[in-house]
Amino acid sequence: MKLFLILGSINAMLAVALGAFGAHGLEGKIPEKYLQIWQTGVQYHMYHALGLLAIALIAGKLSGAGSITAAGWLMFAGIVLFSGSLYVLSLTQISVLGAITPLGGVAFIAAWIMIAVSAVKYL
Repeated sequence: MKLFLILGSINAMLAVALGAFGAHGLEGKIPEKYLQIWQTGVQYHMYHALGLLAIALIAGKLSGAGSITAAGWLMFAGIVLFSGSLYVLSLTQISVLGAITPLGGVAFIAAWIMIAVSAVKYL
């Protein structure tokens, strides 16, 4: 699906840019603890950007598989909620924002489950 190819590539680019920003722009400006949180956000951002690219390729082979489309949207939501909350937490150091992060984690898990469901149902 073209949309997930676009979303995946944009998010991979953002993960690289945000990783570079964290390594070069935030070093010495925020505590080490928050730099590590930022890095975790970047790592999961990139993993799931690649996941979106995989979903785009799988969707091309499984036309009509609603579960693979659901996986793509769940993965995108996970990036926004998980990585996004870690980025905001790192910059603001408002710890209550960490409560959003597990919602993104659940979205990631659900996305991977939906990929497995797609494989079982359509392959």
